Amino acid sequence: MSAATPTPQDAGLPAPPVPSAPPGPAPSSGAYSSKTATPTTPSDTKPTILHLGADIRWNHELYVELGKRFSIERSYSMGREDFKQALKGRKWGDFVGMYRPFWNTGGEMGNWDRELIALLPKSCRIYASAGAGFDWVDTKTMAEHAGIVYCNSASACTESVADAAIFLILSTYRSFVWSFLAARSCDPTQFSDANQNTGAVTHNPNGSILGIIGLGKIGYRLAQKASTAFEMKIWYHDVVRFEDREKALNARWCPTLEELLQNSDCVILATPFSGSVLLSTPQFAQFKRGSRLVNIARGKLIDEEALVNALDDGIVSAAGLDVHANEPHVNEKLASKNNVMVLSHTAGASVESHVGFERLGMENLISFLGGGEAITPVNLQWLKRSD
Repeated sequence: MSAATPTPQDAGLPAPPVPSAPPGPAPSSGAYSSKTATPTTPSDTKPTILHLGADIRWNHELYVELGKRFSIERSYSMGREDFKQALKGRKWGDFVGMYRPFWNTGGEMGNWDRELIALLPKSCRIYASAGAGFDWVDTKTMAEHAGIVYCNSASACTESVADAAIFLILSTYRSFVWSFLAARSCDPTQFSDANQNTGAVTHNPNGSILGIIGLGKIGYRLAQKASTAFEMKIWYHDVVRFEDREKALNARWCPTLEELLQNSDCVILATPFSGSVLLSTPQFAQFKRGSRLVNIARGKLIDEEALVNALDDGIVSAAGLDVHANEPHVNEKLASKNNVMVLSHTAGASVESHVGFERLGMENLISFLGGGEAITPVNLQWLKRSD
């Protein structure tokens, strides 16, 4: 079993945070261009973009620029059935693109499956959305059957997610959950127990092997932080080999997932969800005994009952989970353990991330629909290209 197929934006080294100014056409990188895809409109009519969800909060000047180039229609908050009826009635006309600036709004219509995609006008060529994950979107159907480029905003939250990953890694090495819960209880007995006993079971991460599943932008950035600040040795598994990143990190590529699991002192998931569980009982059996597990990707990558058993058996000594299989519900067995740190899917949640999401979506639209290329596409491998 291997990590999910990497997206085209992972082909090179991570870029710095997305630029603040509206871009011109992006440099040529094999990305899909709209030059032959954008529908023809009368010279006195601006093409339409459908803005999903809440208002713009930060990048107002760029939104004004978007409005100069396109007619912006709004759906605001709309449930699935109402949204479907609006599409069937062509409420917003023949819009050429969709824009969702925030991950917690504009998604009321649920999963973007074949049923919903089939209702989109044939004029639509791009969907620019906030957030890194896109397991709620059938990006393959969007590309193959609708000719729509889907763009995520992973690069905008890279720094925030990488920082959260470092926090979770440290929590698994240093038993911070135990110490935190004991102190928060305000119970002197619990405090003394943690104070006197955590030192016998905790470790420094220095010199240990951090096994990263998925060396994309986020995986690479957290590897930089872990190797520089904590002198951790970086091993990684991915479906492709990133030799430039290996050299920069002095990292080791594991062609099989098994090799990574058998040798890592801490395994971290930083790969997209491709529709199937990545770590279950057979994979936990291959873990180095006493190793740790961190997940900042998607909760459904892990069989949580298998993880509970691995923790109970001591195969996995500690875990740090930002994401969960059945959100917003958290597995009670995992949450009750004092060697498991659980967060509320907030690794990428920061003002800086939100500003970047909002901006990058507009930049994707302006670049692509202006005759250039999409900046952060994820489904080009399925798109039928025009010569």
